[in-house]
Amino acid sequence: MKNHKKEEYAVFQRKIMLRFCFNCFISAFIVIVLYVLLWKQRFGDWIIGLLEYFIRIEHEKAFYIYHYYFRGYKEIFFAAAIILVFIFLLWNLFRWMTGYFKEIHRGIDALLEEDAGMICLSAEMMPFEHKLNAVKRELKKQKEERMNAEQRKNELVMYLAHDIRTPLTSVIGYLHLLEEGQDMTPEQRAKHVHITLEKANRLEEMIHEFFRITRLNSGQVQLSKEKIDLYYMLVQLCEEVSPMLAEYGNSVAIQMKENLEIWVDPDKIARVFSNILKNAAVYSYPKTEICIFAEETDTHLILSFRNQGKTIPNEKLPLLFDKFYRLDESRVSDTGGTGLGLAIAKEIVLLHGGTIWAESEKETVAFIVQLPLTD
Repeated sequence: MKNHKKEEYAVFQRKIMLRFCFNCFISAFIVIVLYVLLWKQRFGDWIIGLLEYFIRIEHEKAFYIYHYYFRGYKEIFFAAAIILVFIFLLWNLFRWMTGYFKEIHRGIDALLEEDAGMICLSAEMMPFEHKLNAVKRELKKQKEERMNAEQRKNELVMYLAHDIRTPLTSVIGYLHLLEEGQDMTPEQRAKHVHITLEKANRLEEMIHEFFRITRLNSGQVQLSKEKIDLYYMLVQLCEEVSPMLAEYGNSVAIQMKENLEIWVDPDKIARVFSNILKNAAVYSYPKTEICIFAEETDTHLILSFRNQGKTIPNEKLPLLFDKFYRLDESRVSDTGGTGLGLAIAKEIVLLHGGTIWAESEKETVAFIVQLPLTD
């Protein structure tokens, strides 16, 4: 990595060194030219002529001044000439390097611009150009993430208000009936109380789901992993969801070997499988079988939940794991799910270091969960 970084700046360093060496060479060349063409040739005559013209002195006296003061201290004159020439060329070098800083300054200003154009610098500034463009992409990505987070927050509030309103309205309506129905028979009163309780339980379940997904998104959930018998867990879950399966005439077939162990958080991974099974039960064709397969690799366990149902278009498959997304828009919150089941499943799987995705073709829908075998 260090060698790569050195190679990145090699062109820039070489350009500066060449420019500096060129300035040194030009300085020496100018001084030599002055010495050969001026000092050794007619430079003395020019000085004597200038002294005669400006000071108004005789030729012999002007020659004496030139010989004593100029030729006697020629080393000082040439040293001063070298210094002056070098200072001028060094100033020119610094002025040239300042152009690079101006380029970087313009590049930094471009970071704040809204346009999606890339920052372009000189060829020898390529490493700086790459880094500035990388920062610009990262800033753009962070801005988009902030906007998406703000949008998700607004959607959460909107969906929360919408989904809670339906069961809450029902609860309030039935409570008004119970309050105003003084002549209501005990059977009618008991029926209304039962419905009100169902709606209230439904409302409580939805609020719990909202809290779960919020805690998962905020990173407040910690895993308590332990080794579990996966086959036994799935058998228990199938028994728990059997009433829902029986309602639609569905059944579950677990096609995997027994005593299959994996390191997971039992409660949270059970919610993943339960949410997938419930989703399969709701969207499967009636009186069909939901099959669970397992496949082991060297490092991962791959679980597949397959059911027979309406083929889901490929473009909609990733949306299944979005919060509040319902494939069947006709299922309202009072009769269908909250639209959070698969989103919660995805967050838990990611928390375990795994992945989850959906596939669908030929009226078959599959949810695949990949989990690491070890802690």
